[in-house]
Amino acid sequence: MIYHPIQQKIDEFVKIEIPQERKKVLRPLIDYIQSKFDAKEEINLNYICTHNSRRSQFSQVWSTVAASVFGIKAGAYSGGVEVTAFNERAIESLERFGFKVSFQGETNPVYKIYFSDGFSPITGFSKLYDHPSSPKTNFAAVMTCSHADDNCPFIPGTERRIALNYEDPKAFDGTPEEAHMYDSRSTQIASELLFVFSNIKV
Repeated sequence: MIYHPIQQKIDEFVKIEIPQERKKVLRPLIDYIQSKFDAKEEINLNYICTHNSRRSQFSQVWSTVAASVFGIKAGAYSGGVEVTAFNERAIESLERFGFKVSFQGETNPVYKIYFSDGFSPITGFSKLYDHPSSPKTNFAAVMTCSHADDNCPFIPGTERRIALNYEDPKAFDGTPEEAHMYDSRSTQIASELLFVFSNIKV
């Protein structure tokens, strides 16, 4: 069972109406997952952003949750073009949503993110998109920010490159709107990825 606070959020998020223009942006991801599912092949999604600190991490987490909700076996990974750290503000947002988080290390901590006692925790830390823990072939590279999309023109091993850009909540760091904007971005990513997996015909 998914932790109750997270399930409550999911129940809210699935009711969010996705704008038509975003549905068009999400369609290539739906089509890729559907094609892999129909072919009975592994589904692996590597969410890529510049620093692998906020948007790509949110995407990895919510992709894992959404796949679990709809009973679809899909690997979710994340990476960047630079190594920094999983931003603590993003972690705090996940905790506000009901995730349980533990970590080890200081400069670039490795987080264990739990959403259910029935599923293994999600491992989150900042890393390059081609880190040893990420798939090397037969995966979709899902670009979650325009900077990484523009500055990473070639990703070895990918079957499909999909642009799924999100605005960076970093712009609100240190402002009164900080927590709200991180939660807002997490909500957008969650609702869109729930929409994606809800559209997979099983």
